[in-house]
Amino acid sequence: MATTRTRTRSRVLLLAAVAACAACGLTYELVLLTLSASLTGGGITQTSLIVAGYVAALGAGALLVKPLLAHAATAFVAVEILLGVLGGLSAVTLYVTFSYYGTDTAVLVGATALLGALVGAEVPLLMTLLTSGRSGMDATGTGRVLANLNAADYAGALLGGLAWPFLLLPLAGQIRGAALIGMVNLLAAAVLAGFLLRSRMSRTARWAATAALLVAAALLGGLILRSADIQVTARQRLYDDPVLVAQHSAYQQIVLTERAGDVRLYLDGDLQFSSRDEYRYHETLVHPALARDPRRVLIVGGGDGLAAREVLRHPSVREVVQVELDPAVLELARTRLAGLNHDALSDPRMHVVVDDAFRWLRERTATGVRPGGFDAVIVDLPDPDTPALGRLYSTEFYGLVRAATAPGGLVVVQAGSPYSTPDAFWRTVSTMGSSGLAVTPYHVHVPSFGDWGFALAQAGPVPPTPALSARAPRMRFLDEAVLRAAAVFPRDRQPRQLAPDTLDHPRIVQDMRQGYVG
Repeated sequence: MATTRTRTRSRVLLLAAVAACAACGLTYELVLLTLSASLTGGGITQTSLIVAGYVAALGAGALLVKPLLAHAATAFVAVEILLGVLGGLSAVTLYVTFSYYGTDTAVLVGATALLGALVGAEVPLLMTLLTSGRSGMDATGTGRVLANLNAADYAGALLGGLAWPFLLLPLAGQIRGAALIGMVNLLAAAVLAGFLLRSRMSRTARWAATAALLVAAALLGGLILRSADIQVTARQRLYDDPVLVAQHSAYQQIVLTERAGDVRLYLDGDLQFSSRDEYRYHETLVHPALARDPRRVLIVGGGDGLAAREVLRHPSVREVVQVELDPAVLELARTRLAGLNHDALSDPRMHVVVDDAFRWLRERTATGVRPGGFDAVIVDLPDPDTPALGRLYSTEFYGLVRAATAPGGLVVVQAGSPYSTPDAFWRTVSTMGSSGLAVTPYHVHVPSFGDWGFALAQAGPVPPTPALSARAPRMRFLDEAVLRAAAVFPRDRQPRQLAPDTLDHPRIVQDMRQGYVG
């Protein structure tokens, strides 16, 4: 009877270890997906490759481990140690590779294959361990064991799936979070080798496992302690100028640099502005949309406060609603960037909403509460190089923007470079047109960006003529002559009509990744 109770207790503890290992296994896949998104922009293709590659590697690992099933205890402990080390080091390896070499596709594919294969090896080994010693087990008994194994595995996966986005990533970051998960794998291996599977492992195997665990724990412990220094060193290689601020918000990586008075903001590695020439961009974006002396203005994005600064300079403006997703960018605008944006977000005319612009517009339209009949709408969003941003360049989104615009109101969108990414630029123009807006594209030279384009629009069949209000404040760059010239495109970049970007078919994301088209 005592022996039966001992075996039952061991199996329960083993299933608890199964849940812990499953949590680690799923979290490693989430680590790879997070790194893919933050380092290279992610996207449907890369996400699909990681998920499909990981699942394929699970099957390969299950087949490759078959010769080791006769030594299941030793093999399982070895797999957990390897998973702890490789999984714990995966984030820092990918981050450093990207920082030094600018690409990490090969490392990402290799990490996906290795981690997936090791996780795939766990289930056959665990099944062997759970059924060993059960002589005469029938099909029903085997089914019960498999049911218990699957239940523990899926419960652990749920735990890992919740822990990564809600606990580890926001509190520890990618590098330290992956290392902490690796520590969990090592702890599971230590418990298994020291207690549950001790009698099934040879003395030599136990000593080897102990030595490997100590080395692996020291390695990951050192990484956890020094992760900040590693990130600073690797991050600095990505930017020419000294880094003043570097943080990973819930939505993106935010980096602020400065050299010789030139302040630059990067979101997920993409330059958002340089203080030396941002006035060219923001004057050209904002003031054509204010040509009809609006009283109520909506700003979508523009969390740095620079578009708001220009809007608030116009004497007719009485109210500005700004919808920005990331509170971390807004906090930066209120602190480090307050001098540059003239403390725009503290102006009493400003009402800042922290929300997803698509959701904010859609919820008000769906409930019959109009977003407000804005006299001007300014869409100042990052380039659509990810699916999350691509949806804010879709026909559906521009339809919501049109519904939020008062009769006779103007809409302006930053549309990217008509020279470097012409497909994305003209796709934006065509997509706005497909939503019922009549569009006039225009472009200027911004030294930090090169040739940069915008799209001015209004509801109805007649596109607006870019102009400035007679009440417009004096500007450093833009005047009527510059604006007239901005609406002229050279012969090698003539307007094109392209299929619109939609939620169902996000063409513009691929346009951005394709980049320059001759």
